[in-house]
Amino acid sequence: MPAALPRPTNPRLVLAAAVVLPGSGQVINRQPVRGLVFVFFILLLGGFTLKTAALDVSIVGKLAGGLFVWALAILDAYKTARVRFELWRHAARS
Repeated sequence: MPAALPRPTNPRLVLAAAVVLPGSGQVINRQPVRGLVFVFFILLLGGFTLKTAALDVSIVGKLAGGLFVWALAILDAYKTARVRFELWRHAARS
């Protein structure tokens, strides 16, 4: 009989952490390099759109590149946590 898998982190906790701090959801999912890559591109694209946006654009528009990557990081962290949790739950029932 295979060894029991450790219980993964609750996907809702991962989601909350990812919303509050970019890249933290990936760190909680034990993917710290992936989290750093997301943070790097958030800063890179946020800085790029900040410098290239017109003067009359709102702050959301000026940071749109970074906010877009942050949204992708949130989705990625939650999806990974949810898949791991469901695999664990399925394995625990078997």
